[in-house]
Amino acid sequence: MLERMEAFFRDRLSEYDEHMRTAIEGADEFYRYTAGLLPMESGAEVLDLGCGTGLELEEYFGLNPGAHITGIDLSEDMLERLAGKFPNRQMQLICASYFDAELGYERYDAAVSVESLHHFPGERKLGLYRRLHQALKPEGYFVLTDYFAESDALEREYFETLERLKREQGISDDAFYHYDTPLTAEHEMEVLKQAGFGEVRALKSWSTTSVILARR
Repeated sequence: MLERMEAFFRDRLSEYDEHMRTAIEGADEFYRYTAGLLPMESGAEVLDLGCGTGLELEEYFGLNPGAHITGIDLSEDMLERLAGKFPNRQMQLICASYFDAELGYERYDAAVSVESLHHFPGERKLGLYRRLHQALKPEGYFVLTDYFAESDALEREYFETLERLKREQGISDDAFYHYDTPLTAEHEMEVLKQAGFGEVRALKSWSTTSVILARR
């Protein structure tokens, strides 16, 4: 049974941090690695798409406590948890879908997303990535750390299974339900290039999680 995205994470809030840090291979390294790729200047403007409870921000604030963070997430409960972790840090937290939220123009030095965007198809992400490209400053960049399908066949299987479940449950295409539909890293990079990013490359992998860097 598919669950609505916000309900899925609300119901698992108490164990979310522990699960993300221990159940995903490489998480003890990739949160820290991701944070190390973000700007180190005090006052750097960083956008976090699907920030959740801020596991990557725990690492980042340890490196750059003066960063300015704009975090977007569907779950109000997770944002409350995040705000409680860092009462003295500069954060603007927005409870919304990042597909709908206003991102602005040439506002951010960098953007980041960790283990969030694998829930959506490439055609849905293309529009988001175009808006993200515009929201970054001319020298800005996007760090995507996410779960990727290991083959084209697996990618197709994930999407076919989701479509079957949606038909069986009468779920519309515009509703947000929790189900993993990762692209391959190669297909993800193609979508980023289509959105206008000039330099897109894979940096490092841990099992099915990889880090992609996309420069404006």
